[in-house]
Amino acid sequence: MTGEIRGETRRDGLRLVHTAHLDAASRQAARALLDVVFEGDMADDDWEHALGGWHALVWEDAELIGHASLVQRRLLHGGRALRAGYVEGVGVRPDRQGRGHGSAMMTALEGVLRGAYELGALGSTDEGERFYASRGWQRWPGPLSALTPDGVVRTEEEDGCVHVFPLSAPLDLSGELVCDWRDGDVW
Repeated sequence: MTGEIRGETRRDGLRLVHTAHLDAASRQAARALLDVVFEGDMADDDWEHALGGWHALVWEDAELIGHASLVQRRLLHGGRALRAGYVEGVGVRPDRQGRGHGSAMMTALEGVLRGAYELGALGSTDEGERFYASRGWQRWPGPLSALTPDGVVRTEEEDGCVHVFPLSAPLDLSGELVCDWRDGDVW
């Protein structure tokens, strides 16, 4: 493994670590991995969204082969601002996919979700939808919006792409879900 990271490495090579304890070499390895996984479609804003929370990292010897992160966001729903754990930057090196690494990372992050948040949320590609559904994540069928500097703005292009992991917050899946503002893709 490159650099010093606080946290315990499990037998399967998974390590759960906060961004604050992620050394520069590991950050670079994670960003490079996601560039490969997303075939160059990982913008700087996308990487920025994955920082500031927990990272589930899968290592094989000294090589990073999997990354997923969980950051805190505020989602508005039913007249409440909910403390949400938002999953970002999930990827496994293409030649290591299908071996349970994605499930191991999500299991670790879902454990954090259960202990710290009112709900989980994530934006999924079409390819990832079945994976998340098999883990209990539910597609949000209601309208999606963002709380922008100009007020609440509908984000129709994201409808059907957001999934939630229900925890303690009462949810009406047909109702509106509003995310907090951030640069780049808001969802």
